[in-house]
Amino acid sequence: MRSLLTILCCSLVPVAFAATGDAISAAPAEAPSAAVTPFTREAFLAALSHDLSAHFNLEGELQLDLLRPWSPPSRVAAAWSVTVLEYPSLASTSMLVRVRLVADGQPVASTSRDGEVVVLRAALWRDVWAARQPLTVGATFDPSALETRRVDLFRERDVLPAAVGDRTFIFARAVPAGRSLTWRDITRRPLVRKGDTIEVTATSGALLVTMKAVAMDSGAQGDTVTVRNPVSQKNFAAVVVDENRAQVRF
Repeated sequence: MRSLLTILCCSLVPVAFAATGDAISAAPAEAPSAAVTPFTREAFLAALSHDLSAHFNLEGELQLDLLRPWSPPSRVAAAWSVTVLEYPSLASTSMLVRVRLVADGQPVASTSRDGEVVVLRAALWRDVWAARQPLTVGATFDPSALETRRVDLFRERDVLPAAVGDRTFIFARAVPAGRSLTWRDITRRPLVRKGDTIEVTATSGALLVTMKAVAMDSGAQGDTVTVRNPVSQKNFAAVVVDENRAQVRF
């Protein structure tokens, strides 16, 4: 019995070491390689939209469509990019751009030299203000009297984006209910009014002088107005900084 156990143990040991050796020498799993894909029309337009939005500093959703037939490259690649070689002078409803397609770092053969010219139809969608009720001249800008609507800013360039406007604005003219607001409909609320006596401060280094002066113009915050020294009757320029306050900077 003892000799039989010894034979069995001796026969099992090499098997155990062989199994352990196989585990140690097993090759590590390879990292999955990047998938190669074709370059679709949708990917092409998305890349152009991102590039043109950044180039022209556009705010809103830029939607593009191709006005001429366009054939995607026949090859596949792991990484695609679009390089714009020539931009239009202005972003508008119709744009012509010259582009080059790059696949895995190499220009696609059909656009490797002068690039490819594409003609685009574009829309820039953004929320703008519209009057919920009639608005009167001089009324303070109040979002509760307004509503938002989504328009194409390339077709309605003068409309007022919903990101603009607060109670420092007033209405410069009457607006009927239902109409979109434009930049001409609003103006900054004047903090200094012509003929009023205001406080003017003048600073030069550590020196600060405060005096009363008569405003010769009306102005909103940041505007430069003419004011008159009531003693010397001399006029000088000052910048409106607050309600009935202006500042002279040397």
